[in-house]
Amino acid sequence: MTLDGLYVPLITPFRDSGEVALDALEALARRVLADGATGLVALGTTGEPGSLDEEEKRAVVEVVASVCRERSAPLVVGANTAEALARLGAPEAVAALTVVPPFVRPGEDGVVAWFAHLAASSPVPLVVYDVPHRTGQPLSAATLRRLAAVPGVAGIKSATGGIGDAVVELLADPPEGFAILGGDDACLSPLLAMGAHGGVTASALVETTGFARLVDAWREGAVTEARDLGRRLSLLSLRLFSAPNPTVIKAVLHARGDIPSPSVRLPLLPAEAPPAVA
Repeated sequence: MTLDGLYVPLITPFRDSGEVALDALEALARRVLADGATGLVALGTTGEPGSLDEEEKRAVVEVVASVCRERSAPLVVGANTAEALARLGAPEAVAALTVVPPFVRPGEDGVVAWFAHLAASSPVPLVVYDVPHRTGQPLSAATLRRLAAVPGVAGIKSATGGIGDAVVELLADPPEGFAILGGDDACLSPLLAMGAHGGVTASALVETTGFARLVDAWREGAVTEARDLGRRLSLLSLRLFSAPNPTVIKAVLHARGDIPSPSVRLPLLPAEAPPAVA
């Protein structure tokens, strides 16, 4: 299957005591799907997976998979190693979101070799998470095409800090069956206008209906509506990412009563105050 539409990476809500609020996670997942999201992402960077222990990670995936099961919605799970991929047992999981190896900067040949290695034994297809300002490893259009040709690599989440040359070249002649998903929320609308298949969009936790409609409007060719909606949602995204993600989003969701606490875990610190959002 080609992944398309709006995929919403879920936060991991905590209580003031520090424990994971699984009931709030379940309610949030249900609300996001009811408001128009195509599918959900568990244990993406928005979910603070680096601060969760293995038991907490399993519990998060189980809760989100259960909601996806009852709604017949696809689930994508963040998994960056062969060991993490091997633990993906939820039948609702249609893909894994796998980051380009961070910090080591293996070179583009190394990136292709790494994804080929992981895909060879993964129980689900991989979506390459291309986020060079976090990983230190940029990818060219030629390398993206090489990745698209790897069996078991189903798409890319493009989060290059804007609309880079590589994704523009890729969208000019997209590989068949390879999903190109926007990963920089403020730039999602122009990427959709250029033919991206959808987005992995944390800002949609705050405005699910609007982002779902944005994807559909560009798909339908409703250009005027899509432009107006895209401008508004891009400004919203800039506000929601004005501090390290997901601190602002959690502050807004807590202010709305969706989660019991705006708490995050170190090394993140809570946002000072939620911005005013429409």
